[in-house]
Amino acid sequence: MTTEIVRLPGKDLSTEEMILNLGPQHPSTHGVLRVILSLDGEVITRAEPDVGYLHRGTEKLAENRTYPQMLVISDRWDYLSAMSNNLVWCLAVENLMQIQVPDRAHYLRVIMVELNRIASHLVFFGTYGIDIGAYTPFLYAFREREKILDLFEEVSGARMTYNYIRIGGVMADLPSDWIAKCLSFLEWLKPRFQEYDTLLTENPIFKDRTQGIGILDKEKAISYGITGPNLRGSDMAFDIRKEEPYSCYNKLKFNIPTGKNGDCWDRYWVRVQEMKESVAIIEQAIAGLPQGDCNAKVPRIIRPPVGESYAQIEAPRGALGIYLVSDGADKPYRVHVRPPSFINLAVLQDILVGMKVADVIAILGSVDIVLGEVDR
Repeated sequence: MTTEIVRLPGKDLSTEEMILNLGPQHPSTHGVLRVILSLDGEVITRAEPDVGYLHRGTEKLAENRTYPQMLVISDRWDYLSAMSNNLVWCLAVENLMQIQVPDRAHYLRVIMVELNRIASHLVFFGTYGIDIGAYTPFLYAFREREKILDLFEEVSGARMTYNYIRIGGVMADLPSDWIAKCLSFLEWLKPRFQEYDTLLTENPIFKDRTQGIGILDKEKAISYGITGPNLRGSDMAFDIRKEEPYSCYNKLKFNIPTGKNGDCWDRYWVRVQEMKESVAIIEQAIAGLPQGDCNAKVPRIIRPPVGESYAQIEAPRGALGIYLVSDGADKPYRVHVRPPSFINLAVLQDILVGMKVADVIAILGSVDIVLGEVDR
């Protein structure tokens, strides 16, 4: 006996729009992010990122704190790359005061921010694997990251918010055996990249979930002001370390990895390659580390002259900038942070449209945001 499906005239099946709140409690939103999705079945017709749940207000806090005190606040913007936050703040103040930082301090800063770049990308690598459904890469990534945090703890006494890079230089010179430990770690890390490729990069399930998904072409990336690995994943070789060198990057040789298609896999691949480049940068910086002081002579109470300055660096998530206005007091008159995570987040409203709900997590994870920086 067969059953025939009868369709009545004028009674064809139809769908209606459904609104889905992704977050702010969902763990795969990488923090307290809410994305309001409009769905036609499983297909996304509209996406609206909704931020502001952290209520930080650090730009306003800066007006009530001295310049050195703001270093502690800067640690907490992108808490996965606190060294970079320290550096860009110090560069903005040093530009305003025309402070000449010693060469040794420049090299020490580069060593620290590149180690921090590796640590930050390792968190991306591990958590992105979890987003897609692979738990093992997370364990591998955090095994390596712990060793970097051990190195940071030796020089700064902290494992996450370091306050190591100071106005005029760094907090203190390196411990006597630190360089040997750092070089030993780098030699140990190099073979691990092959493990990452085996675990995730060439994993067929991972490639199916990321290749051809969330495509961001070069023109669109530029129009949104995207920077960092997300821009380089779209085949745009822009890196502030090359375009506007700071510290001692103009004395170091390194490549700028770029993707071809601007999809999730390319953005992932660029970050893995950047870790390898960071290893080479650190080795060069250690080999060329000059002797001498690691701090300039800075007044005990810092009062920059009346004026304004802007400094930017290539942070792990893109161009991190500080616009600083001084009225001659010991506290800033105005501070504005240009956070890459906040800028990069805006493109979700574009590249999520037409995707399915299952792709949202893969795309969001590939953009690699930190909400502490978004809600600064």
